[in-house]
Amino acid sequence: MHSQDAPAPADAPERPDVLAHVAGNVRAFRIERGFSQEALAALAGVSRRMISGIESGEANVSLSTLDRLAQALGVSFSALVRPSGMRDNSRIDTLAWRGGNPDSRATLLGTVPATREAELWTWSLGVGETYRAEADAANWHEMLYVVEGALTVEMEGATPRKVTAGDFLIFSSDRPYRFANHGTTPVRFVRNVVF
Repeated sequence: MHSQDAPAPADAPERPDVLAHVAGNVRAFRIERGFSQEALAALAGVSRRMISGIESGEANVSLSTLDRLAQALGVSFSALVRPSGMRDNSRIDTLAWRGGNPDSRATLLGTVPATREAELWTWSLGVGETYRAEADAANWHEMLYVVEGALTVEMEGATPRKVTAGDFLIFSSDRPYRFANHGTTPVRFVRNVVF
């Protein structure tokens, strides 16, 4: 689902909410399962240094890395990013990605059960911003509705699709793709990820 995110600028005053919850959640799930940092790193395909940085709250972790950690820990993505005491995913409302442009951000609003889960997000991309995504597993789908501006969705091996305000796009996310704002104003859209 989730993919690469650009590191936040060094002078950014705000860090994504997700980092505040992920550190404690990853550590708690890792300990609960009896994994060392090395064992979790091996299972998730990331470095032990990354695990250490995540657990200390110092690493700027990508959404795709969080996906791999969730899979290695046997939990959902939302279980890693929500506040630890929250048991109902209907209102997570957590900033999970911020681009280099201050108008670029993604907030996980909530999830509901699907085959595994369905996620509801709000996104915005500032002028010139791009969000690159790795391929998801088979049977994952994206449902986008553009509220303002024009969003370009570029999928590997396909013609780019421009989605303007009031229009929508549904696609399988089983190959790399990216969201881009080639316009002159910010773009805001709603994103559902179903898997």
